[in-house]
Amino acid sequence: MQTDPRLYRDSDALVAQALEFDALALNVIVKIPATETGIRAMEEATYRGISINATVSFTVPQALAVAEAIERGLQRREAEGHDVSSMGPVCTIMVGRLDDWLKAVAARDVVTVDPGVLEWAGVAVFKRAYELFTERGFRTRLLSAAFRNHMHWSQLVGGDVVISPPFEWQVRLNASGIEPLPRIDDPVADPVLDTLYEKFPEFRRAYDADGMTIGEFQDFGATRRTLRQFLAACADLEGVVRDVLLPDPGK
Repeated sequence: MQTDPRLYRDSDALVAQALEFDALALNVIVKIPATETGIRAMEEATYRGISINATVSFTVPQALAVAEAIERGLQRREAEGHDVSSMGPVCTIMVGRLDDWLKAVAARDVVTVDPGVLEWAGVAVFKRAYELFTERGFRTRLLSAAFRNHMHWSQLVGGDVVISPPFEWQVRLNASGIEPLPRIDDPVADPVLDTLYEKFPEFRRAYDADGMTIGEFQDFGATRRTLRQFLAACADLEGVVRDVLLPDPGK
């Protein structure tokens, strides 16, 4: 369940809402945005026994900060004798939204690259994050989201990850004829990775483990764009509720 995006600057409110959602059923996982405030809330919510899905996440630095915060929460919980075996934290990387952001940067900054290069940005970040998660033994699993092309599934097959394409993408992938071969450990081609790294400082921020500090997450372009869209969706929903509860008498 998604916490209210309007609370993205209030960690106490995010934890309180996470507790409320967690109490609804045994199989609830709570989404909290991977901003500086949200990551503080993730540690506390994890400590209180809530399974977290970190959302509004696009980069290796965000994924590492999320996994470290959740690990701290799990360790605090274990230190008090609580069982954490039933918890299933995940960290989403919105691979397609990172691609979208870099395409917007290319248009804004008049950067021309070979067709298809920007389709690999999210995949490259996901693979790098998976490599680091495996090395460091994090208990959080990565989740691929915001599909834009088949590689957001086909290039991630074989990893201990969560891949949950929307129904229309499931239909498309089933009909594609693409073999589900293990590709998670296949590197992104050097010319593609070199082009992304050299041409796009925003990709370097997303790909390097130390590309951003936690305090910079909220100002990353993909984060701002997504938070704005989530906030707009809240406003749209409020409008629907208003019209149901108090219909316009002029219509």
